[in-house]
Amino acid sequence: MRKLQGKFKVGLYACSGMGINMMNLMMGSYLCSALIAGGFGQDALPFQTYIGRDLVIAALWATFVLIAKIVDGVIDIPMAAFTDKFRSRFGRRRPSIVIGLVPLIISYLLFLVIPDPSGATLLNTVYYGLVLCLFYSAYTLTMTTYYATFTEIVDNESDRRRLGNVKAVCDIIYFILGYVVVRMLLNGINIRVVALITLPLALTMLIPLFMIKEPSNLDEAAVEYKTVGLVASLKHTMKNRSFVLWMIVHATMQFGVQLFLGGINEYFSFTGMSMIFVMVAAFAPVPLTFILYNRFVDRHGFGFGIRYTFIVFAVGMLGMFGVSFLPAGGAKTALAIVTGLISSFAIGAIFATAYTVPSQLAAEEEAKDGIGNSAMYFAVQGLFDGVATGVATGVVLTALKKGSENGGSAMIYLTLIAAAALLAATLLTTILPKSVLQIGKKERA
Repeated sequence: MRKLQGKFKVGLYACSGMGINMMNLMMGSYLCSALIAGGFGQDALPFQTYIGRDLVIAALWATFVLIAKIVDGVIDIPMAAFTDKFRSRFGRRRPSIVIGLVPLIISYLLFLVIPDPSGATLLNTVYYGLVLCLFYSAYTLTMTTYYATFTEIVDNESDRRRLGNVKAVCDIIYFILGYVVVRMLLNGINIRVVALITLPLALTMLIPLFMIKEPSNLDEAAVEYKTVGLVASLKHTMKNRSFVLWMIVHATMQFGVQLFLGGINEYFSFTGMSMIFVMVAAFAPVPLTFILYNRFVDRHGFGFGIRYTFIVFAVGMLGMFGVSFLPAGGAKTALAIVTGLISSFAIGAIFATAYTVPSQLAAEEEAKDGIGNSAMYFAVQGLFDGVATGVATGVVLTALKKGSENGGSAMIYLTLIAAAALLAATLLTTILPKSVLQIGKKERA
């Protein structure tokens, strides 16, 4: 694959996944939640749910969400093997992106259909569950392929960090769109219409189709990398001890972050805090706070930077938990904004780690043994993430939502649970080897 040259091209390439990630945000934070009315205030029901009442059977739906998330993780493995070994006259990455992108868009549109508007029925539950599995399968192939190119389209650690950092900033942009702009639109427009409004952002995934310059790999002897089968590729990846230990830390962090992001809409509605103000406070300063994080990494290494990030996010979540008990008013709004500002010092860096660490470890392994299976690293990470996210948003979040009906207050504990997960992830960083903790550290003269 021809390497990208220049900061502009590297930065532009990092923006490619923004629209697809936006679709995933809409699915996980809005559309799935919109199928169950519990946890929403009465004023929000006409806009933040499909038809103002439950469309799925809650217990069965929680099982489907968990299954879909596990499928999302498990299918990463064969999808990664598929894209790593795919052969065509266009190479392996561009065709794989196209094969995933088309059903991804179709399944997103199908999820907006209401098979039975009469209420919570088995038909609706099974329909949305199956479509959700299709969505996550297509999303997996598209994004696993894209992330795999982070190892291949640049040739040094500095550019891989730049890819991860710019991608994280793009994540913040789509988060602002998702949690501020979309939230504003939901004050007067139904969620299904808003989901259609955001769909054109998926066109950003066309960027790799023009920027990837990959020759035909039909002749195996002519390519620079070696490919192996699914089982061999998986074994090769799991033998990387540094990567496996990172997965344990990353999955613990992912549980807390995705619980918060998956239930953010209901949480703010339930606690009476202004989601728009808090999200602006949390996301707008991120490019500046990113500079601070990168200085920490440059001076002290990745280990110091990620511990700082986890602790700051946990403090923000604990602060938000405390604010939720205050009566509505100016003081509550002001303090909620402060918790958002605190969280801003962690959000961007948390996203960047998901790209930087696996791409760097995969590149180091390929340099040693010549096996080009970078997609498998992101696939295994996706498996760990899928299980963690499924438990968080499929089991824990659904339990909190149902525990908030009929006068219950379970939803208020969402940020407390998220904080506990981030503190646990901080403690787990002690198991990481020095080679990972020192990623990014610059030698001082």
